[in-house]
Amino acid sequence: MRILHTSDWHLGRSFHGFSLEEHTQELLKELIDTIRTESIDVLLISGDVYDQAQPRVNTVKMLSQTLETINALGCAIVISSGNHDSSIRLGFGTKILERSEVYMRTSIDNIDQPVIIERDNQKVAIYAIPYLEPRSAGARFEVEPTHAHVLEYASKQAQKNLQKQQNITASIMMAHCFVTSAEPSESERNIHVGGLGTVGAQTFEGFSYTALGHLHRPQKITDTIRYSGSLLAYSYSEEKHRKGAWILDITDDGALNIQEHHWRTTVNLKTLRGTLHELLNNPEYSAYYEHYCRIYITDTPRPTGALEQLRQKYQSIAELHFEPEQRSETEPKTYRERIKKSHDVVATCTEFFEHVRQNPLTETEKTYVNGIVQQAQRELEAKEG
Repeated sequence: MRILHTSDWHLGRSFHGFSLEEHTQELLKELIDTIRTESIDVLLISGDVYDQAQPRVNTVKMLSQTLETINALGCAIVISSGNHDSSIRLGFGTKILERSEVYMRTSIDNIDQPVIIERDNQKVAIYAIPYLEPRSAGARFEVEPTHAHVLEYASKQAQKNLQKQQNITASIMMAHCFVTSAEPSESERNIHVGGLGTVGAQTFEGFSYTALGHLHRPQKITDTIRYSGSLLAYSYSEEKHRKGAWILDITDDGALNIQEHHWRTTVNLKTLRGTLHELLNNPEYSAYYEHYCRIYITDTPRPTGALEQLRQKYQSIAELHFEPEQRSETEPKTYRERIKKSHDVVATCTEFFEHVRQNPLTETEKTYVNGIVQQAQRELEAKEG
């Protein structure tokens, strides 16, 4: 049996205001082609199918058409919901879809009930655990409201069920969480609010393989506990990621052979830094015309009309920052760094106006700013006192 482990499709996501629909469509076509050419028997999607709880109509249509095409290839599909998904919306029609071997696991009610896939005398039990919100799941399971405790409970329930299963060739756990020692990216939504913590790898002991979702960097926690990562890059922290998936080959005796599969389709990101003249005239930068660029301009003073000029050379500028070169070793480099060092309200306000105007304030203007700050402080003291 051949299984393709993916996660974090984030259908409907944009990148700094730029639509990624064209990139997503291209990658989904590549994924379908991979399932066909690699003779994949089962596709796993470990959470965050959609980027929003209420996806747009064309996004839902995109998923529907993709699943329909994959299903027509004879490939079973197992999907668990992530923290971006609406479990109710994603889980609509679950019983009907199961008749076609499309299994949606979005409910806390059946965390111990496996999806059983049989191919060529092999029988694999897949326990697809949806994202479990710690507070509600903790109350339901009567355990502490942390990711570690609710997933530990869910894992134990799945293991108890696995012990009752007969003639199982291999077992797979699917989970959407942050495992200790894993490396995150900037584009994942924080699920640690309130100090809820991470999950230890030992939580998933007892399964042949654990297909994780949530973190966007493909990585191994252990040989049999892995993140597939997101389909595409969604932040500049993923600029150097090589996106892909894991292909699992299960032998008749239950042994696993795992290989990494890389996607050809990418979102090309590039960070550039230099003076405006360098950014406009350096021939090496011409290769990044069609990239989504994050640009740092180092001119002192700040050049006028920089964005308009850069747009003539770079098609998609996602971020533009002004970070002048340091004038001395003791002077902070950026405005943000400068105001961090100031605890004086008047000085901070003065620094802000001078940064925006790119000119120092006159003594009259400084006196005016000082008066406004003092008046605001008196009003605040009167309100509190």
